[in-house]
Amino acid sequence: MQKMPFTRIAPLIRIFDEGKAKEFYVDFLGFKIDFEHRDFEDAPLYMQISKGECLLLLTEHHGGCSPGCAINIETDELESFCEELNQKNYKFAKPGIQEMPWGSKNMAIADPFGNKITFTNAIST
Repeated sequence: MQKMPFTRIAPLIRIFDEGKAKEFYVDFLGFKIDFEHRDFEDAPLYMQISKGECLLLLTEHHGGCSPGCAINIETDELESFCEELNQKNYKFAKPGIQEMPWGSKNMAIADPFGNKITFTNAIST
């Protein structure tokens, strides 16, 4: 049997406002926009954003997914990322790091649409 490599995932996240999404994901969290797509003018936005190896798909399409998702994103730079975010003085989030009982450190942030993004350090196995 041929070995099938798995590399990364790109979760689909529901958004409702393009401007707020870009303010949060691009300006605050520091993701870059890889592409934006609309089927026609004034159609719902579908876009891919990335930060390092992390990919996220943001969609305004009502049938794509439901708001209120929760995702974890691993990083080796959790403390410095938290400091960087707090220096931006974003009025809707003041993230902090919490030590979890299973050994990780987590920084949870809610986006403007009710989705929970948790940045976490990897747990050695």
